[in-house]
Amino acid sequence: MRKILVTGASGFLGSRLVRRLVERNLPIKLLVRPGSSLAAIDGVPPEACEVVRGDITIENDVFRALAGCDRLLHVAAVYKMWARDRREILDAAVQGTQATLSAARKRGIRRTVVTSSVAAIGVSDRTEPLDETSEWTLHDSETYIVAKRRAEELAMRFHDDGLPVIVVNPTGIYGPGDWKPTPSGESILAYLRWRWPVGFPTSAGGLNVVDVDDVAEGHVLALERGRPGERYILGGENLTFEQIYTLLSELTGLRGPGRPSSRSTAMWMGRALEASARLTGKEPPLTYRLARDFVDRYAWVSSAKAERELGYTHRPARSTLLRSVKWYVQRGYLEPHLLRRLRLDLATG
Repeated sequence: MRKILVTGASGFLGSRLVRRLVERNLPIKLLVRPGSSLAAIDGVPPEACEVVRGDITIENDVFRALAGCDRLLHVAAVYKMWARDRREILDAAVQGTQATLSAARKRGIRRTVVTSSVAAIGVSDRTEPLDETSEWTLHDSETYIVAKRRAEELAMRFHDDGLPVIVVNPTGIYGPGDWKPTPSGESILAYLRWRWPVGFPTSAGGLNVVDVDDVAEGHVLALERGRPGERYILGGENLTFEQIYTLLSELTGLRGPGRPSSRSTAMWMGRALEASARLTGKEPPLTYRLARDFVDRYAWVSSAKAERELGYTHRPARSTLLRSVKWYVQRGYLEPHLLRRLRLDLATG
């Protein structure tokens, strides 16, 4: 049987997808960057997957990795909202998609799933969920958001030129295995580390929360059942930011969310944090564009199409957030004095 190539296999979503494929006894090959740690796939039997080192922005590297494969899961990306040099994010998304799909076309790959993002679906002033047909309006948004949309449009052009491409759009991914962590995981850790005697800072608006293992399963379903040329939202529950931190408070016993900040205040904070990031090089937790585009707005979506056509399902957000918190606690991401504040039953959930 010919293999499935997975790009980005050492990342948060990619590593969980690898485990799901191994559980299904599917033959796989993994493309990871030279020098990348494979800690995220510790415990995966070496005989279950072949590891190839290469760069997704170099077509020859991907072409070589695709030898013996007839399916492709293109997951690799730089999941950072902001970078001092925007090319770090843009090149991985756009040049990486161009090189990877060019190699796939030359190899005659029969099915390709490209991981996009809810960022390529959009955001709304209203609470009605968006779907795959919604108009995208974030043309001048933060680098990661623009990059994911450009990469998705490029993937669809490859489909129009004859490569069978299916696009999936995960929402805000949380859960176990976010070792780096991603911006989503950083928001969980920031909450767990909050020590001020006031509620955790939040803002009006909301997003869709989904478990990483549900998204991984959605990728497998898209590979098996997805219609080429279509995009599928892989989401979970639509929650306000206040509801997310209220859930975290109920799960951990920590202080709940504070009074939501206004969009103007959040934009001012975003500018200040960006200015600091330009000096330190460290990714800011908020930027001007993110505040402008997402505060008091809703990245709420419907996964009805994926549920109907792929058989996709998702677990409750409460379970997902608990799994995420427990993973960080059990792996030592919190100092002992912070752990002592938690009222968390590690045996449940």
